Amino acid sequence: MQNDDELDTRNRNMNRRSFLRNAGALSLAGLAGVQSMKAMADTDKPRVITAPDQPNPTIITQNFPIKGNDDRPMMQYPEKRPLIRVTSRPPQLETPMTMLADAEDGDGALTANDAFFVRYHNSEIPLSIDPEAFRLDIKVHTGAAPYVPTDMSLGLPPSATTTALSLSLDDLRSRFQEISIAAVNQCSGNSRGEESPRIAGGQLGNGGVGCAMWTGVSLKEVLTAAGISATTQQVLFNGLDTQDNEPPDFIKALPVARAMDGMVMLAYAMNGEELPMLNGYPLRLVVPGWFGTYHVKHLNEIIMSESTDLSKLFYMGTAYRIPAGPDVNVDPVTIDGVSYAAGAFTYPAGYTQPGKATTHATTPITRLKLRSFITSHIDGAKVHTGKKVKVSGIAFDGGDGIQQVEFSSDGGATWNMATLGKDLGKFAFRPWKIRFTPAADGAYVLKVRATSNSGEKQPTDAAMNWNQSGYMRNVVETVNVTAVSSIGDNDD
Repeated sequence: MQNDDELDTRNRNMNRRSFLRNAGALSLAGLAGVQSMKAMADTDKPRVITAPDQPNPTIITQNFPIKGNDDRPMMQYPEKRPLIRVTSRPPQLETPMTMLADAEDGDGALTANDAFFVRYHNSEIPLSIDPEAFRLDIKVHTGAAPYVPTDMSLGLPPSATTTALSLSLDDLRSRFQEISIAAVNQCSGNSRGEESPRIAGGQLGNGGVGCAMWTGVSLKEVLTAAGISATTQQVLFNGLDTQDNEPPDFIKALPVARAMDGMVMLAYAMNGEELPMLNGYPLRLVVPGWFGTYHVKHLNEIIMSESTDLSKLFYMGTAYRIPAGPDVNVDPVTIDGVSYAAGAFTYPAGYTQPGKATTHATTPITRLKLRSFITSHIDGAKVHTGKKVKVSGIAFDGGDGIQQVEFSSDGGATWNMATLGKDLGKFAFRPWKIRFTPAADGAYVLKVRATSNSGEKQPTDAAMNWNQSGYMRNVVETVNVTAVSSIGDNDD
C-alpha cells in the first residue's frame, strides 16, 4: 500500500501517463532488431514510435553465447536498450546479467524498465493501443463444461459468456484503491539454454527474469465489484496478442482462491512509469511468487468460470505443466558424487532423470523456485590479483523471502556469508554483496547459493534440475573469472 506522500511522489513521476493520454494511441513498428527510435511529439496526433529509415539496421557486435548453443546477438527494440535477442517472431529478449539489478533505485533490487526481459507466445502482438478506447471486460462463464475460447486451432464453437463489468483505464484508477508491490517476474523456461541434454524451446540463458515495483489495483477488488459468484472455480485471463494460424491463443487461469488472495494485481505501471509496450501496456496481470507465464500482458479480458476443466486452454491443459512426481531414476546415476542404482534415487517434485520422460501425470507450473545469481561479473571476466574484488548479485524465491546468501570463490570448497541488501518484500529480488581477494594469478570459480526463510536450499547438481520442458532450473550457478596482475581499464 502507498501513503499519501508516496502517492504524490508517484503521481509526479508518472508524467508519461499524461502524455500518452493526451496523445491518444501508442504504436510500435519495426520490431525486427531496431537500433533506435523516433518519437513524434506532436500532441495533435497519436504518439508513434517507429524504426529508423533503414531496411537492415546494424547489429551490435557483442554476442552472448550459451555453452554448446549458437551466439545470440544484442539487438535494440522500441523502448528498450540493447538486449539479447532469443527470437524475433514472436519477440523474445533476454536481459544481460549485469543489467538485472540496474534500476534507478540504486540499491540493486529492481530491474530498469528498458532492460526488462520480453517474452511472447503469439506472433500477432499489439502494435497500436489507444488508452482512451481500451476496455477491460470481466465476464462470466457458467456450467461445469470446460471454457472454450475463440481459438482457430480448436475447431470448436466458443463458450457463451455474459459481461458483468466493463472498465476503462480511468475507471481502474478512480474506482479502486491503488497498491504497489515489488515482485519478480521470471519466465518458466529461464536458463533452458543451459540444460543438458538440450531441450526444445527458447534458448534462454539466465536473464529471463526481472523485478519491478508494480503499481495498479487488486484483482480481488475488481472481481468483487464484478459480483464474483460463490460458484466460481477458476478465473481466466486473456490479452490483446493473438495467435497466427496454428498456435493456440495464450489464455491463463488462476484458481479462485489465488485470484482472490489480495496479492494478485492488475498493474498499469512499473517502477513509477507506464508499462513499456513490450511488457504489456496498458495493463497486465501480476501474480507475485508465481512464474511469469501467469503475468498476462495487454490484459483486456477476465472470465470468471464455474468450470474446473481447463483442458481446452492449451497453455493450462497441455503446456506449462511439470511432472506431479515423484520420479525415480530409470538408469544408474551419479548425483553430487554419489552413485545410485536404477530406481534408487527420487527426484524433487517437478523433475525427472535427464533425458527421460516422466512416468506420472503432470500439473500446471505455479510457484517460483529459490534462485541466486552473480550479476557483477560475467563468465570469463578478469579481476585484479591481490586486490579486493566486490562481487554482488540477487536472490529470490516464491514468497518465503531470503534468509541468507553464501559465496564461494573456490568452486564450492569453502563458503562465506554475503551481506544482504535492501529488502523490498518477500516477492522481490534480495540484493547481496561480498568481497574476496584473489591471492595469485589464475582461474577462480565463483558460486553463490541462497537459503530461504522456510529453510529451502538450492541444489548443487544440475542433474536434479531437469525436466522435458526445461522449466524451474534453480541449481547453484557458476561464474568463472581469471585473476591477473595487470589488467586493462575495462576489466574489474
